[in-house]
Amino acid sequence: MAATISAKCCVVGGGPAGLMAGFLLARAGVETIVLEKHADFLRDFRGDTIHPSTLQLVFELGLLQEFLKLPHRKAFQLSAFLGDRKFVIADFRGLPTLCKFVAFMPQWDFLDFIAGEAKKLQNFRLLMQTAAEGLVEEDGRIVGVRATGPAGPLEIRADLTIAADGRTSRMRESAGLEVEDFGAPMDVLWFKLRREADDPEETFGRIAPGRMVAMIERGAYWQIGYVIPKGRAQALRGRRIDEFRHAIADCVPFLADRVEDLRDWEDVNLLTVQVDRLKNWSRPGLLCIGDAAHAMSPVGGVGVNLAIQDAVATANLLAEKLRDGTLTDADVGAVQKRREFPARMTQRLQLFIQNRVISNVLAADKPFDPPLALRLLDVFPVLRQIPARLVGLGVRPEHVNSSRG
Repeated sequence: MAATISAKCCVVGGGPAGLMAGFLLARAGVETIVLEKHADFLRDFRGDTIHPSTLQLVFELGLLQEFLKLPHRKAFQLSAFLGDRKFVIADFRGLPTLCKFVAFMPQWDFLDFIAGEAKKLQNFRLLMQTAAEGLVEEDGRIVGVRATGPAGPLEIRADLTIAADGRTSRMRESAGLEVEDFGAPMDVLWFKLRREADDPEETFGRIAPGRMVAMIERGAYWQIGYVIPKGRAQALRGRRIDEFRHAIADCVPFLADRVEDLRDWEDVNLLTVQVDRLKNWSRPGLLCIGDAAHAMSPVGGVGVNLAIQDAVATANLLAEKLRDGTLTDADVGAVQKRREFPARMTQRLQLFIQNRVISNVLAADKPFDPPLALRLLDVFPVLRQIPARLVGLGVRPEHVNSSRG
């Protein structure tokens, strides 16, 4: 027989959206339980970008000084190379934020930090190695979660269940929520290669006919995203790893002396790109946020930022009423009303770039001129503030308004 525990709110998923939502709700006096199916946060090749707007939120929480003590790399600009020509795409130094840079930090460090701060609150519980199996429904209303933890079956009863369990959300599937899939023309192969002292000291992209590579400078190593046409991964893995090594060296010549560090295909991780959005983010007793509500393309690396913004809006709008026991379904629906526009606009821009830029680059078999947008950014540097704001701040950034409980 399953043990039963209860809380005002049960959050499924200990990623950026789930942990931040749980932390902010508990901070506002809401009894909150967060479920995380793994024993730790050590997942490789997750979103490791902490945007200026997220750093601003950390500052508003009074935690920035401690947070920036964690190992991280700063990117004040984002650039791309087309052949040997460098184009600065975004310059964050003019943003109206305290931190005018993107911080690259292993996501597990970010999550460990937020979890550590949350555990200081008496209203917060984090249940690791506890996998949500399904929703508990009574009379058409979600009243909790069925889970399995280290001690066996568990039922968590809650006034509100928040599904923050990612783009393959089991909770949204269990709830029968309809997903609109917008498609993507590419997937991404992620891997690491060592970084040498005379390598470039910046994060950048490299574009060549038929190839697109993202290079994230992580101190001792490069975290590299190699963009491939959608569905091509299996065919690539059927070939010798030597062919892939050669393709990397051809696109990024200074890596030629270390591509042998890729021993086999086990060193290469596949990110299956998907862009989708729920038509309705909630049902009575249930709210979906982050990738569970809107899976983002890796274009711009903004998925983590959007997820955290959802969490902040959730706490701002719902914390007081959850704490006081006056929460209504209309209150829960207000989160979608607040956050759907930023998600929709960001996805539209991502889809435009995917379909008009990335698709054309991957299909190209001969050198091509720089796109007009890159030429304009090169001629008029002030225009770099536009992508800087879109990437660094996002559409309608949130601020912490939920007070301490």
